[in-house]
Amino acid sequence: MSYAVYKLIHFLGIFTIVAILAATAMHVLRGGTRADNPYRRTFAVAHGISAFLVLLGGFGMLARMKIVSGGLPGWVIAKLVIWLVLSAALTLPYRGRTLARALLVALPILAMGAGAVALYKPFTATPAVTAQPASP
Repeated sequence: MSYAVYKLIHFLGIFTIVAILAATAMHVLRGGTRADNPYRRTFAVAHGISAFLVLLGGFGMLARMKIVSGGLPGWVIAKLVIWLVLSAALTLPYRGRTLARALLVALPILAMGAGAVALYKPFTATPAVTAQPASP
């Protein structure tokens, strides 16, 4: 697949994870619980598939950029940590309204942080440049 297709897959996963986490948090903030969420199972399945799509698209782009040699760059590890946190965050809103509210605040910040890490590529030995996809 091309770099552009991997990027679209990555974005689809990201947007779906953010939407599901926001919907779950809003359900709890409106007084809902885990037991009375009619979409709980659907959200859980979609959340897991979306986390897989984020990884598939991300590693596909890395393969097309041909920058992974001898280990993952620091910025990739930072993105993995952010998305690991977001992948595990589906259970947080059900633990209380305070955590649901905190998730709604942290969600766009973490997503923006992941985007900034991808754009500026900190934690690398060489200066950050926007990598261009390798020729097909």
